[in-house]
Amino acid sequence: MSRPDPIVEPTAESDAGRRSTSVIADSAFIGPVGARLHSVVRPAEGQGPVVCFIHGNLSSARFFESVFRSLPPSWHLVAPDLRGFGRSAALPVDATRGLGDFVDDVDRVLTEPTVVPAGRRVHLVGWSMGGGVAMAYAIAHSDAVASVTLLAPVSPYGFGGTKGVEGALCHEDGAGTGAGTVAAQLVQRLVDKDRTAESEFSPRSVLRSLYVGARTKLSESLEDLFVDEILLAAVGDDHYPGDQRTSEHWPGVAPGVRGVANALSPLYCNLTPFADVAATWPVLWVHGTEDLIVSDHSMLDLGHLGALGVVPGWPGDEVFPAQPMVSQTRAVLHRGEEKGGTVVEAVFEGCGHSPHLEDEAHFVGLLEPFVESAEAAGW
Repeated sequence: MSRPDPIVEPTAESDAGRRSTSVIADSAFIGPVGARLHSVVRPAEGQGPVVCFIHGNLSSARFFESVFRSLPPSWHLVAPDLRGFGRSAALPVDATRGLGDFVDDVDRVLTEPTVVPAGRRVHLVGWSMGGGVAMAYAIAHSDAVASVTLLAPVSPYGFGGTKGVEGALCHEDGAGTGAGTVAAQLVQRLVDKDRTAESEFSPRSVLRSLYVGARTKLSESLEDLFVDEILLAAVGDDHYPGDQRTSEHWPGVAPGVRGVANALSPLYCNLTPFADVAATWPVLWVHGTEDLIVSDHSMLDLGHLGALGVVPGWPGDEVFPAQPMVSQTRAVLHRGEEKGGTVVEAVFEGCGHSPHLEDEAHFVGLLEPFVESAEAAGW
């Protein structure tokens, strides 16, 4: 592992509402160059909990830096860049494993003693796709987990193409999900490294319209940072969005076997066993009422877009309804509660897909006592 210079400026003493630390975070790398993983790490100034933040699709670890500045200095904080994002190597994604490749990335970081203190249980915080990775990690490595915070998480049934709270596939081949449903214009603008807002498919426009709610306006410097981080994503059949297949079912495309968007398809992504292991430790679920990405009427879900007439040929509610993403998550977490688990649901009014960015103080105010309580209880 190497630790170059800090990748962000020191926290100013005058930063209102934030704890002053000498360095916000370090940049840490593990593994050989061709397969190295990068993490943002803020070492603890004490013996507090170890907390791992897992970013979402088309983002990076740096989307958590502001939150890092607001958390107690006694906490050991780490946020990996998943493969193909941020400064990690563009390793291929085997979509048939669901989110398994990303789970392996997180495990490589959390079991590296130069990055995370050995022998410590970890409190997971997963955002969007990272929420799915957190659930998958907890399923695979339940003994290593102390608590799980799900931050606007993907449904336990994956993204798109399922019916009802039970998550039944609309089509057996997963048609209407995966890489073929991603806007080609967005993919091209990622390839072109477009930093403008000239198109609704420009990453900057997508950041403004989908990542945050309508009431949130990011500062120019923060927006520039996030656009730059989005543009670090590896693009292609092995990465984002992945490969695709044709289908006899509406809308004529089905997920391939490679890449990020396919890994999120319900054809491969099933996180419902999280209900069984969630009885072991507490879960905090945070989401916003104005989330346009993960909701019961997602603006990225072809079932909902078909009903709106945006995607022609929609076969109707009986065949391909909007996926009730939030309701599916609630149902799975409720099953965990029935098995003896503790679930705290926090709904942020007027908030979009990024509660930690849109209402940081509220989010930190919930996360801090939740983690401290779980740590004190010895989960």
